[in-house]
Parts: sequence; C-alpha cells; structure tokens
Amino acid sequence: MTSAIAHGRAVPCGTFWAGKRVFVTGHTGFKGSWLALWLTNLGARVHGYALAPEPGPSLFRELTLDREIDHGVADVRDAEALRRRVLETRPEIVLHLAAQPLVRASYRDPLGTFSTNILGTANLLDAVRAVDSVRVVVVVTTDKVYRNNEWVWPYRETDTLGGHDPYSASKAGSEIVVDCYRQSFLAAAGVAVSSARAGNVIGGGDWSEDRLIPDAIRAWTSGQALVVRNPDATRPWQHVLDPLRGYLRIAEMTWAEPPLAGAFNLGPASHEAATVRQVVDLAKPVFPHAVTTWGAEGKGAHEARWLALDTAKARQTLGLTPVWPLDDAVRRTMEWYRDRMNSRDASDLCMADIAAYTEASR
Repeated sequence: MTSAIAHGRAVPCGTFWAGKRVFVTGHTGFKGSWLALWLTNLGARVHGYALAPEPGPSLFRELTLDREIDHGVADVRDAEALRRRVLETRPEIVLHLAAQPLVRASYRDPLGTFSTNILGTANLLDAVRAVDSVRVVVVVTTDKVYRNNEWVWPYRETDTLGGHDPYSASKAGSEIVVDCYRQSFLAAAGVAVSSARAGNVIGGGDWSEDRLIPDAIRAWTSGQALVVRNPDATRPWQHVLDPLRGYLRIAEMTWAEPPLAGAFNLGPASHEAATVRQVVDLAKPVFPHAVTTWGAEGKGAHEARWLALDTAKARQTLGLTPVWPLDDAVRRTMEWYRDRMNSRDASDLCMADIAAYTEASR
C-alpha cells in the first residue's frame, strides 16, 4: 500500500505505518525527534537507537519521547550493540539518521566524524544482514555529498560525489557504503536500500551549534546581535517536515516497489534556493527588535558558497514537491520558538505544525 498523491504532493499514509516496527537511529536529535513523534502519531512502533541528547535544550526531552517509544541509548560505532538491538527489535523498516551532522564540528574532530558517519552506516547495514525481518532501509545523508564545483547548475543524483570538509566527505563516503551493501548483499536478500540527500533544514526545536536559526534565536533572545559568517551563501532551505515526509515516502514506495530504491535528492526547486541574508530577513519580523551583524566572506573554515539540488527524480518517482514555500517555513519556525518561549507545550506546537503540514499536503 502506498500513500496518496494529490496535486503532486504525497501524504504520509497512516494505514501503511500503523503497527509497523520501525528502527530509527539518531532519534534523540532534532530531525530524529520530529520523525519519532510523527511516526508515533501515525501508529508505528518506534524503536530508537542513539546517543543520549546533548546537554542543554533538547527537543527530545521537551517532547518526553522516552515515554512514547522504545528508547535505546548507544553509539552506532558500537557494532555489537547495534547488531544486538536490531536482532532484538526485528524491525521491518530502518530509518538511519544517526550522524555527526555539523560542518564546523567536523573540522574539530575529523576522525570522529568519519567513524560515526561512514563506519556507523556500515555497522547498521551489516546488522540488517543479520535479520530477515527488514524490507526497507532509508539512509539519511545530505545535500553536501556532491563534489561542489561552485557552478550554477543544480546537482543530480548521478553527479560525482566528493567533499571539501570532513563532514561532506564522510557523508559522500557513507553513500558509497550504502551503494556497496545494496549491490553486494541487501538487494539480493529482498531489502530495498535507499539514501536521501537533504540539508539546510529549519524548524522549531533545533538547538544545534553553528546553525543559522538556532544561532539567531540564541542571539536575539539574549539581546545580542546575530553575527552571520557568509550572508551570500546560497542553500536549498526547507522546513524539517519536507525531508521527513520524503523519508516516509521513500519507505512506502520502495516497500511496494523495491526496484525504485536508490539515491534521492530532497528539497525545494533549484530556483528556490536562497541566501543566508534572505533567510535572516524573513526571520526578523517575528523578532522585530533583532539585530544582525553581517560578516565578511571567506572568514573561518571553508564552506561552499552555492549549492542547489535537482529534485526531478523525487518529484517524478515519489510525487514529492515542497509544501510550504520558504517564507512560510521560516515564519512557522520562528513562531515555534516564540510560542515555546511563551510557555506553549512543545508537543502541542509540533503536532500543530504536523497537522497543518498534512492538511496542506492534501
């Protein structure tokens, strides 16, 4: 059974997910917490495997997800622990989000980044080989897996992989691991293995360091100026629910049609990529007294100035197009933080966004 498509938009299918055993790595992170909440709401039986949430603000803790799902704490680099957990839970669908997800952090700890993102992915796929229950695996990588030539054309799934910084290189490496395990082991065993390439995700509850919106919230709510490193860097920004819907859609479609499994770019249309400056300008109205200091290009560690994805494959194969345009995505994100600071319940805020997003998808 697959989800319905209306006006080019795929709606997650509750009857598909109800009762499914879903193994989610990285469920304590920002995207993982949103995904675990959404899956639980769809009726799935979620088994989590991740490090404990970082100290400080945590969406996972705010949502009290440890009471709602089968919450397991461990490292994807621990192959034996991961194998035991997969054997114990016997999942039908695996969604792999666990990662070291930050570019600047990867410069500080390249070996930790490579071991988590490459070896961790290999450990997971090898654990999947040990059970006969899994039918679908979706590995989440990033839009930064491509060798970035700083050209004006959007990258397609068939373009050359690469990475200037350790984060990007590690995610490109994980893509190679995914393709290897798919071809060498899992396709023949009837397991549909895909990768999902999406990045520059915004949404309420992200408190990560060195990310634009969390940095803005921290600065503006403490009366400080937001210092923007590269205001003219261009990225394919999207609300967190867009890539999450993509992961769910890939799982649904490849469950029904395993030959569709492969790599998918997820994001807005290439012409809708926007600069950091544009995103900040869209965010300011919710915090009218916000102050921003624009930095000089080229300061600090290398980061690509231009990045856009060709999402034709996801649109044509999966029926996926973005639901909220960038101005709506930014506004809803900033309103989430504002309302949370005004003591609104995090679960209520997230569920309201999920409900509005689902309705707009129909």
